[in-house]
This record gives sequence, C-alpha cells and structure tokens, in this order.
Amino acid sequence: MSTQNPGSNEHIAFIGGGNMASAIIGGLLRQGLPAGQIQVVEPFAEQRARLVGQFGVSVSEAPGPALTSAGLVVWAVKPQTFKEAAAQTRTHTQAALHLSVAAGIRSDSIAKWLGTERVVRAMPNTPALVGKGMTALFARPAATAADRTAVERVIQTTGEYLWLNDEVQLDAVTALSGSGPAYVFYFLEAMIQAGLDMGLDGAQARKLAVGTFVGASALAHASDEPPEVLRARVTSKGGTTYAALTAMEQAGIKQQFMQAIQAARQRASELGDEFGAA
Repeated sequence: MSTQNPGSNEHIAFIGGGNMASAIIGGLLRQGLPAGQIQVVEPFAEQRARLVGQFGVSVSEAPGPALTSAGLVVWAVKPQTFKEAAAQTRTHTQAALHLSVAAGIRSDSIAKWLGTERVVRAMPNTPALVGKGMTALFARPAATAADRTAVERVIQTTGEYLWLNDEVQLDAVTALSGSGPAYVFYFLEAMIQAGLDMGLDGAQARKLAVGTFVGASALAHASDEPPEVLRARVTSKGGTTYAALTAMEQAGIKQQFMQAIQAARQRASELGDEFGAA
C-alpha cells in the first residue's frame, strides 16, 4: 500500500469482518476511502450481509484472486483460525503489506504462514468503534518507512496509536489496553449496581457512573500530573472518598487488579505458543 491518503486508488482487504474490522472500515470510509476499494473475506453469511448493508463494501465467503489487487491486507481473525486462513490466502497476497490485529499471534508465525516479511502487528481495542481506540504497533524489519506510514494512515482513523520497538511488549499491551475496556466496563457494572443498591434508578446510576469515567479520563488525559496526584486532590482525610479508598486498600483491590492484568499478559503469551508456528 502506498503512503497516499485514503482517497487514493489503493485497495484494502480484510480477512475477517468482525468488530475490529468494522471499526477500521468505518474509519476509512469516514476519511474518504471509497467503499469500492475495500474487500472483505468473511465466512459467516449473517456477518457478510451486515457488512454489505452497513458499509456497501465487497464481501466474499472465501479468499480468491480478487485479493491480488490489495496493497494492504488486514488480518482480523481469531488466533485459532489464523493459520488456516493464511494457507487459503497466501497465494493471492504475497505482494501486499500485512497488518494483523489478532491477539497473541507473533510476527514470526505470520511471516512464515504468509510467505512475506512485510508484516506489522497491531493491538487495538474496542473504543476504536467510536474513534477513541488506542493501538500499539510493531513492524518487522522488512516493513519500510512507507509501510509504517501506510499503517498509520489506516489506524489513525480509529483513534490514537504508538509504535513499539520490542514485539514481546505487545503481550503487555494486550493485557493493559487491549483487554482494558472490559476492566472499565467491569467497574462500571459495580458502580451502577452500588447506585441501585443505594436507591438510585437505573438511568440515574448509569449516567452518573459513565459520566464519571468519561470526565475522570478526560481530566487525566489533559493533565501532565500522574494519577496519584489527581487522586490525592479529591481525597480529604476523613472524608467520603477517603473512606471508599481505605476500604479498597484494606480489601487489596489494587494488588488483585494488577494480578488480573498479569494473568491477561500471560494468556496473550500462551496464545502465541498454542496457535503460532513452530
């Protein structure tokens, strides 16, 4: 894929048409890439119909010669199906740049399966669906500066990104930001339930909880100060916030939360071992 803008005549193919593929496709269309320059391979009929109805892109059930027109191929498949999908696709895509958003599958495996070294791995997260994603990127040495720029042009349609120099860091990224939205939703569930238990109705509790996360995140994003300083500013000793944080500290919630993130990192590493190439 060239470094031209999304309005160029480059074609982009997606192997897999689930949520992450949809987030990127939506971003590309919003940036002006014509739907006719996007093709998707998606085995499930219901999902194919949704992609056509929502985006108007070309969708096929299986890989075919049409993929040879793609300058960039985005791999949005589940880790356990990547190897099989690559075997069906590689004869049509060896001239392309490959961008994988599959969790855990290492670039050594991807390069081996696809017969090319022009591989970039990405770990996005689901806020990409609303243009607020956070994506970490790692490029193999054969990916040129132009390849990296091409990837940036695609990923920036879904939010922010950062480059990593060490591929092993992607396991930590997977645990921290890739899985991270689920942690936020988990805490939101607890806050909303607490609101209900204290007499608020569902709409009130949800608005207060979600609005608090949005506002606190925006404050942290806008501030140069670390979270512990921001936290201290709203924690007066003997006050309500102090009571809540003291209860959490006594319960060991911070340590348990950190251990949970470590468990996610370990699972990301295991995925590479389980489904990667020898």
